Amino acid sequence: QVQLVESGGGLVQAGGSLRLSCAASGRAFSSSAMGWFRQAPGKEREFVAASIGIGGSTYYTDSVKGRFTISRDNVKNTVYLQMNSLKPEDTAVYYCAADLSGGPLQRSSTWSSWGQGTQVTVSS
Repeated sequence: QVQLVESGGGLVQAGGSLRLSCAASGRAFSSSAMGWFRQAPGKEREFVAASIGIGGSTYYTDSVKGRFTISRDNVKNTVYLQMNSLKPEDTAVYYCAADLSGGPLQRSSTWSSWGQGTQVTVSS
């Protein structure tokens, strides 16, 4: 099982930017599917973005399209989530995910490895 460590969360004003990082260890990274989810208080964990396959095809939930970008550095075994034009509704704990099994990538149960999460707070 891969180990994941997130960093980069914090407090930012609406309209600002943050970049989250997720360092992976424990297995070959370049061909691994990697994802980002988030969970706000009292809500279910929701899909944000994913990078799939060696070619790095990317997928986003509609609410972040055009604002968030997922990318990866296969030398550093790190996946990033660049978040621009942040909104208060983006406030949540953000989790990195790996080990995608058969099933919809937007479903959290499809992923079996998770980081500890990093808090993102966007003030209005």
